[in-house]
Amino acid sequence: MTQAITPTPTPRTAGKVLVEQLLVHGADRAFCVPGESYLEVLDALHDVSDRFTLINARHEAGAANMAEAHGKLTGKPGIAMVTRGPGACHACIGVHIAQQDSTPMILLIGQVGRDMMDREAFQEVDYRQMFGGLAKWVAQIDSPERVPEYMARAFRVATSGRPGPVVLALPEDMLTTTVTVADARAYAPTRTAITPGQVAQITALLAQAERPMLLLGGSGWTDAAADAIRRFAETNRLPVTTSFRRQDAIDNRSDSYVGEFGTATAAALHKRLAEADVVLVLGARLGEMTTKGYTNITPPEPRQRLIHVHPDPDEIGRVYGPDLGIAADMDRVAQALGGIDLARQNKWGDWCATLRGEYIADTARPADGGWALDMGQALCDLRDDLPADTIITLDAGNHTGWAQRFLRFGRPGREIGSTCGSMGYSVPAAVAASLVHPGRLVLAMVGDGGFMMSGQELTVAAQYGATPIVLLFNNGMYGTIRMHQERDHPLRVSGTDLKTHDFVRMAEGYGCHAERVTATADFGPALERARASGRPAVLELVTDPEQITSRTTITRLRAAAGVKA
Repeated sequence: MTQAITPTPTPRTAGKVLVEQLLVHGADRAFCVPGESYLEVLDALHDVSDRFTLINARHEAGAANMAEAHGKLTGKPGIAMVTRGPGACHACIGVHIAQQDSTPMILLIGQVGRDMMDREAFQEVDYRQMFGGLAKWVAQIDSPERVPEYMARAFRVATSGRPGPVVLALPEDMLTTTVTVADARAYAPTRTAITPGQVAQITALLAQAERPMLLLGGSGWTDAAADAIRRFAETNRLPVTTSFRRQDAIDNRSDSYVGEFGTATAAALHKRLAEADVVLVLGARLGEMTTKGYTNITPPEPRQRLIHVHPDPDEIGRVYGPDLGIAADMDRVAQALGGIDLARQNKWGDWCATLRGEYIADTARPADGGWALDMGQALCDLRDDLPADTIITLDAGNHTGWAQRFLRFGRPGREIGSTCGSMGYSVPAAVAASLVHPGRLVLAMVGDGGFMMSGQELTVAAQYGATPIVLLFNNGMYGTIRMHQERDHPLRVSGTDLKTHDFVRMAEGYGCHAERVTATADFGPALERARASGRPAVLELVTDPEQITSRTTITRLRAAAGVKA
């Protein structure tokens, strides 16, 4: 038997070694704002431009958010590259999103030379301290010979267990050093498997329920896993909910789907969670947004019997003490449960049907409220005609309530939104989504405030041929904060008004198709024209500020506070 001969490594700069590691680990795209501190990496990328695409964003936050969205869509680490100091500070929001959203991501930061450190050199920052509590792992590569080791670890850490962001600092002089070192082998994430005995424990406890509820969330839901858990739920007539902005973990058209726990949740669903006697949580951390400020499931010992399955054992029992806690990967859990019939359909059928009926009623096309442009009606009019693989990206703000309440999500379509509530996320996320899936419809939901934070990233879409369509909700204010003001300090408006901008002219200047929509009946035709344009597009949706959310108005908020408008 002939033994394979390992090629002898050739001398390369550490920057070239780093780029080769990206290729070894299967990366083919990165998002950046260029900087002189990692010039050697940029030069090395020039040599592999046939195998690796570098997307230059207009702001480091945009680059980081694009990388984070790439990680959500692919399950592989999204790669962002930024320069030292200001570049890293701008990019930190993407790291925070990736941490709270459990998204695999790697941020590479240029750093001052090793001989200048600890002198507060130009743009010097200690990234171990800066990102220490923000990322899953932070390190600085001081030895050029160890670049393959660090990069392999970065990919493994970002994707194993509970996925998350990794930050690596790259001293400028380290990158230019020539070394002779072998490449690492391609990484493989470490996954936690579920045993037959654990599956039996889950089903035995669940089978005792009179009013069960299945709550899906977290990251790592493949199309196959989402389909398997749908089969399990439908076979057993189990009502299924999702955590905040994870609605695509199950087909919302399934008779088992009963709604999402987030910012647009119906009061009836919170009531039903209180009535549930066994809650099976798969993948969700049970954070503040999903638990309504830790009130609809109360720590440390919930009233409901709790089965908590999560890929990270440290998350189990972190807030809630479960009756049964299991560390396992969602894909394997879903596949293990997919074919199980608990023979409880007759017992659970009425309970599931009641919750499903309440969901359907809550998401029906709303009655005419007198609004010139009613986005609830507009989205209901088009939701059944959207392609099954449509990608929806969500920003922060009340405007997302219309999409979260009235649209239907489910694979192969995706819901890509920041669960940490970051403004400025939706547009760069949509650009990344359109680059990852160029043949699919990508709709970005963003408010007028959020658009002003990152709308310029549409120039990236125009430059690289991406075609997202931005639905820009313009009500002339920071709507969510105005809602809180009117609830807690009615009639005392401070800092939340926004001066009107000509968004159509702005978008046209970015190279986009753009229109202004002021009436419900005009929305559908405008969307069709945007899709037909073959360009990135912006539809400015002029909504009435009085209609502050999909469920209430400013007048009602003031009345609830005991104030007459």
